[in-house]
Amino acid sequence: MELLWRSSHIAGGNATYVEDLYEAYLRDPNSVPEQWRDYFDKLPLVESQVANLKDIPHSTVRDRFARISKMRVRTEATVAHDAQATEYERKQVRVVQLISAYRQRGHQKASLDPLGLAEREHVADLELSFHELSEADLDTAFQVGSLHIGRDNATLGEIVDALERTYCHHIGAEFMHIVDTAQRHWIMTRMESVRSAPDYGPDVRRQLLRRLIKADGLERSLASKYPGTKRFGLEGGESLIPMLAEMVQRIGSYGAKEIVIGMAHRGRLNVLVNILGKKTSELFAEFEGRAQYESSGDVKYHQGFSSNVMTPGGELHLALAFNPSHLEINAPVVEGSVRARQDRRNDTVGDTVAPIVIHGDAAFAGQGVVMETFQMSQTRGYRTGGTVHIVLNNQVGFTTSKREDARSTEYCTDVAKMVQAPIFHVNADDPEAVLFVTQLAVDFRNEFKRDVVIDLICYRRRGHNEADEPSVTQPLMYQAIRMHKSTRDLYAERLIMDGVISEEEDSTLVEGYRESLDRGEPLVSSLVSEPNTALFVDWTPYLGHEWTLTCETGMELHRLQKLAHEVNVPPEGFPLQRQVSKILEDRRKMAAGAMPLNWGFAETLAYATLLEAGYPVRLTGQDVGRGTFSHRHAVLHNQKDESTWIPLQHVAEDQANFDIYDSLLSEEGVLAFEYGYATTSPSGLVIWEAQFGDFANGAQVVIDQFITSGEHKWSRLCGLTMLLPHGYEGQGPEHSSARLERFLQLCAEHNIQVCVPSTPAQVYHMLRRQTIRPLRKPLVVMSPKSLLRHKEAVSSLEELAGGRFHCVLDDPDIADRCGVKRVILCAGKVFYDLRAERRERGIEDIAIIRLEQLYPFPEAELLQVLSQYPNLVDAVWCQEEPMNQGAWYSSQHHMRRVMYSHLEHVYLGYVGREASAAPAAGYMALHLEQQQRFINDALTLPASAA
Repeated sequence: MELLWRSSHIAGGNATYVEDLYEAYLRDPNSVPEQWRDYFDKLPLVESQVANLKDIPHSTVRDRFARISKMRVRTEATVAHDAQATEYERKQVRVVQLISAYRQRGHQKASLDPLGLAEREHVADLELSFHELSEADLDTAFQVGSLHIGRDNATLGEIVDALERTYCHHIGAEFMHIVDTAQRHWIMTRMESVRSAPDYGPDVRRQLLRRLIKADGLERSLASKYPGTKRFGLEGGESLIPMLAEMVQRIGSYGAKEIVIGMAHRGRLNVLVNILGKKTSELFAEFEGRAQYESSGDVKYHQGFSSNVMTPGGELHLALAFNPSHLEINAPVVEGSVRARQDRRNDTVGDTVAPIVIHGDAAFAGQGVVMETFQMSQTRGYRTGGTVHIVLNNQVGFTTSKREDARSTEYCTDVAKMVQAPIFHVNADDPEAVLFVTQLAVDFRNEFKRDVVIDLICYRRRGHNEADEPSVTQPLMYQAIRMHKSTRDLYAERLIMDGVISEEEDSTLVEGYRESLDRGEPLVSSLVSEPNTALFVDWTPYLGHEWTLTCETGMELHRLQKLAHEVNVPPEGFPLQRQVSKILEDRRKMAAGAMPLNWGFAETLAYATLLEAGYPVRLTGQDVGRGTFSHRHAVLHNQKDESTWIPLQHVAEDQANFDIYDSLLSEEGVLAFEYGYATTSPSGLVIWEAQFGDFANGAQVVIDQFITSGEHKWSRLCGLTMLLPHGYEGQGPEHSSARLERFLQLCAEHNIQVCVPSTPAQVYHMLRRQTIRPLRKPLVVMSPKSLLRHKEAVSSLEELAGGRFHCVLDDPDIADRCGVKRVILCAGKVFYDLRAERRERGIEDIAIIRLEQLYPFPEAELLQVLSQYPNLVDAVWCQEEPMNQGAWYSSQHHMRRVMYSHLEHVYLGYVGREASAAPAAGYMALHLEQQQRFINDALTLPASAA
């Protein structure tokens, strides 16, 4: 063969074949046989091509072959010999193509459906005839190239057998879409070296059976004790339990200290009991209504849990995240929680904390937040070192099973290809294949710190829930399911047939688990009875505080001035853009007292003072570095080399971390991530800023299901701050309102804070109060747009140093409060419009009072301010928003209660835009006309009052 290689490969008649081979070499050097790779490596390069081998034109190759070919002495013997060699080499190329085809499309031929109902399209690429090979070639030896078969040459029959067993049995692997050669070859090596079926020993196989018995036994017990009760059981997908058990132990063996698991309903109770070690006695009490709740609570299959387990790498903390019924929205929440835990451990790689997210097949394919979560996976602000995604693939979504209705892609997992994640489809009825894929996925995540997907193809033995009758919509599928043995029974039969266990041993194991269930004891043998508390966050300092809790948010003036100067000095020789340089120069004047402070500088000082005091700050959003309205400039950009300088990261040597990231163009995924981060990081300030406040409605699921209700459903505290730019500036309906009314409608039981600060000092003290006060409630801020540069929306350094956050601001311009006949209550920017018009008209008997916090409503503070106006005869609430929007409908009863307790005869009226379907006018002229009208109404006393 070696002689054949040396004498025939450069024959002139082989030019086309060589060009094809060289084309493959340029794409992937390892895809061609070693001899060819060595030969191509040694091709002469012209000077301009040395830097990039792929720049060699094909003509260079052809010319070289032609020159060598002309130098050879050709005889009839060599011609015949060369013809024979050419035919062999042609087939050699076809064999290489066949191997490549199996790697790329073998998954489409794999036996993945436990029920055998899924129709698979015929894959022509995997036929010998497609590659101009035949059964007559099966005994011919060929070079195997990069195929791991134990030697350099093998017969075609051996090659096909190896490929079939590796790629077309119970595992279907999709990985050839990955452009990174190291990752592809890592997967090839792991799979091909054992034919995707390692020879597991008796102990491992018995352990697999025991875990299946646990999964199967719990479902049978719950079905018999509580028939017809919703529990979203795992029947048909029991292999999830041995998969998770192995995953936890293997991740722990790499030295991880924490795992955060996210999942929806199906199988959740089983995971709680058999993976996290929740006592069955507690679970049974919940089913029977005997459980004690500290809040309004949630259904059993939404509850979270945490525990510590022992692994080969030491003790590991397991946390199962709470989840609402919005299925995939839990994924970015888990990612945020994981990132917070990693940041707490100063883990920038992802070694110490790992995320596992379990999805449903229909939701994975259908929910857009899945794409957003994948898109975040490798970005600076959101990476977590790779996530292991498990798709619990029931092959039906509620009642939808036809692929042409459920999705437009072949697999429900195809969205994962967007980040080049490997996808391993596995037949759930083969527990050993499941075990192998689990080990493969964990090792891949550990090696490359990237996402990996396991598509656990199973079925749903019962309906969408236990009270549902599935045969109404899937008669043939459920006819097959009724006749199909459980995974546990099938595997037990397999082990009995192999002589690993006896029927008596199998019965003993089943009975033993049933007895453990009845005793109500923890069923996880690796559970740690006395957990190491250092592995998780201590929330004790943040529990049990009332809303009346106050804190000091001022600070010594000289110290504040020093900080104010230092955060506005760029490094020497750092060229700034002209406007940015002017902004920093102005801020230095503000620090010196030569200019009043504007909004952006006051906000920056809030962060600086917190960082110096040891409170970490995380700020994310689509344009937070500069600020959508160019007011923040927390990240400075070198105008020569585009390097950056973040002054707030250089406040003090021992300061807390300041993390600021411009996010991807996402609201739902990013806000969910930040919620998860804030629920795991109580010690600092976590902020998400919307590009425009209006855009927050793209994350309404997060607001409804987590931010406003998480504490009362799950006793889950969260100090997340949302900055939502809000204000009517004539910019149309999509750039005006942050939908204040929606947040106020969700307010109850002191669940969130809603603030509308109107001065720089107010935002400074508000942010400091949110962090320093050990009360962890979400803060929703209607932040301004035009006020960022409004000449009157300024504060002094003294107001920052010695002030506090005021929930109500009295009118600063009224000298004679006894002469005031009307009071205008308002919030936000409209105060400045009202004041400007009042000043122009010379009105002195109308006071304008600002509500800076709309919820919890500051009744005591408002009463205190109103009590200074004893001669009121009229009062109005004035807002920019239409009457059916803004604060009016949700807050008028609060205002009236305070008003009537002071002056019973004064009726609170409404002044503002009329009710409207759209948030704002789209035409500037109409906007100005509406604004002038309601400002005039607000400043015109009725005849009775005059």
